Amino acid sequence: MKRFFRNVSVLPVEGGFQIALGERKLRTQGGAPQILPNVALARKLAQEWRDQGETIDPRQFPLRDMADFAIDHVAADPAETIAKLMSYAETDTLCYRADPDELAYRHQRDLWEPIVTACEAREGVTFERVCGIVHRAQSDVTLARLRARLECENAFTLAALLTMASLATSLIVALAALEDGADAGALFAAANAEEDWQAGLWGWEEEAERVRAARLAAFTLAAEFAGLSRS
Repeated sequence: MKRFFRNVSVLPVEGGFQIALGERKLRTQGGAPQILPNVALARKLAQEWRDQGETIDPRQFPLRDMADFAIDHVAADPAETIAKLMSYAETDTLCYRADPDELAYRHQRDLWEPIVTACEAREGVTFERVCGIVHRAQSDVTLARLRARLECENAFTLAALLTMASLATSLIVALAALEDGADAGALFAAANAEEDWQAGLWGWEEEAERVRAARLAAFTLAAEFAGLSRS
């Protein structure tokens, strides 16, 4: 598609801010007005439009795509998104560790335990740790408190959390990425510790390395989106 606009502006509207291309106010891919919760997020999405050349590249709108998902899908049914997020809490990667006699155990414990204990202190919950792959249910109290925590977030933050939790297979890691000063790269590395451990032993395959880089970029972008949506 050829570029059809010259000016990109951010306009205050009822409920937030909306981007306009010339005189045209943007809508989501689902057809709803694309109303963003604050000016910081709106400016970032506006910059994606400003950065386009003479031909618009639809692959260069990752923040727009996440905002549209938040509006068209999450806001329409936040309970569904929260249910998906809770499924990661019930089988969180950081709670399932190698057996204590395996080399990976100490590495996992040293890397994961500070993240888990910080989440427990912050959210007032207690996680069950498991050695091996046999499922152990988290307590009803822990799950109820995590659900209540998620219900306080807006649709944009929930969309980012879902992206991060799915990439990390960990709600603990996704919630940690919301904290001020969080290091998204380090959190993703923690969640990806088992794969990185194996690669350290046997070496990276080119395709696996490419996939890891893409997943890290997506996680980092979602963390940035979450921060903007809550600013």
